[in-house]
Amino acid sequence: MIDFTLTEEQQMLVEMTRSFVEKEMLPHEETLENTDTLPPELAASLRKRSMELGLHACNLPEKVGGGGLDAVSVMLIEKELGRTSLALAECAHRPLNILAACVDEQVTQFLEPTLRGEKRDCIAMTEPGAGSDLRSMKCKAVRDGGCWIINGEKHFISQAFVSDFCVLFAATGEEKTNKGIKKLISAFLVDFSDPGVEVAPGYKNVSHRGYTNNILRFENARIPEWRIMGPEGDGFRLVNQWLGPTRLTVAATSVARAERAFEIALNYAATREQFGQKIGKFQGISFPLADMTTEIKLANLMLLETAWKIDRGTVTPEDCAMTKLYCTEMLARVADQALQTVGGMGLMEDLPLERIWRDARVERIWDGTSEIQRHIISRGLLRPLGS
Repeated sequence: MIDFTLTEEQQMLVEMTRSFVEKEMLPHEETLENTDTLPPELAASLRKRSMELGLHACNLPEKVGGGGLDAVSVMLIEKELGRTSLALAECAHRPLNILAACVDEQVTQFLEPTLRGEKRDCIAMTEPGAGSDLRSMKCKAVRDGGCWIINGEKHFISQAFVSDFCVLFAATGEEKTNKGIKKLISAFLVDFSDPGVEVAPGYKNVSHRGYTNNILRFENARIPEWRIMGPEGDGFRLVNQWLGPTRLTVAATSVARAERAFEIALNYAATREQFGQKIGKFQGISFPLADMTTEIKLANLMLLETAWKIDRGTVTPEDCAMTKLYCTEMLARVADQALQTVGGMGLMEDLPLERIWRDARVERIWDGTSEIQRHIISRGLLRPLGS
C-alpha cells in the first residue's frame, strides 16, 4: 500500500528548507531581478548556510560522502528551493549525481573537493548542432598515449562561469548497430584550468535572471587518461543515470512555482472588488481557481509517486518523462491563468507573477523538451507491441 504521509524527518526538512528560502533568499529576489546579477558575497553566504543546514550534496549517496537522503526527501527539498529564483536556489548546490561514479584519483581530485564545497561542477552536453539528438555531437575526444585530446564546442552550459570543472560528453568512436553506424559517447572530468579550455560568455535570455549560461570551447585540450568516467562508450548510461532525477527536479521546481502563482491569484480573487463584490464571486474567476488547484494536486501526486518509485528501484524512464512533461506544462497553464486572474497588475514587476510566467517557458525545453518526453512515453507504450 502506498502511503505518502511525510515522516517526521521529512516534515522537518520541508520546514527547515522553507524557512531558509523565505528568510534568506526571497528578500534578494527583487535586487536579483533588477540587476540580473547574483553578488558573489551573497552567493558565498548562501552556500555556506546551505552546508551548515546539510542541504549541500544531500542528493549523493552516503557511501561516497553525500547526505544519503532518499529520493522523496530530496524531491521535497528541491520543491521548497523551487519557490525562489533559480540563481538563488542554486546556491544550495546539489552536485551532479554522476559524480557518485568517480573512482580512485577522480574521487580525490573532483568528488571530495565538491563535497567539501571547494569545487563546483556543471554538465557539458548540449552543442549548437546536438541538443535532443545527443549522438550527433561533434565534440570529440581522441586517445593519444596516456591522454585524451578534446576538440569541440558546447553551448547553453548552465553556471559554467561559477564552476570549476564539468562532466563533458564527447564522441570517442563509432559502433555498428541494427540502425546503422552510431557514435560512441563517453564522459570526462574536465577542469576549467586545463590548457585549451575556454569558458566564454553565453547568450542573453529573458528568463532566470542571474542564472548564467556559457559557451565552452576545447582546442586540443589534453587531459590525463584517468579522467574518463567509466568504460569508453559508457556515456549514455551515465546520461540516463543523471537525467531521471534531474527531470524530477525540474518537475518539483515547476510545481513550487505553480503553487506560488496560485497563492497570489487566490488571495487577489479573495480581496479584489469589482462591480460591488469580491471578484472571486464570479464564476469566470472562481472556476479557473478550481482548475488550477486540481492540476497542482495531481502534479504533487505524480512527484511523490515517481520519487517513491526511485526509492523502490522500480522507476522507469516513462515515469520520469510523464512527471516532467505534466508538471512543466501544468506550470505554464497555471502561471498564465494566475496572471489572467490578477490582470494587468500581474505583468508589473511589483508582483513575482511576471517572473514566474516568464521563467516558466524554458522548463518545457531544457533537460528534454516536451516533445522528447512524449517520444519516450509513446515508445514505452508501442515498443512492447512490436511497433
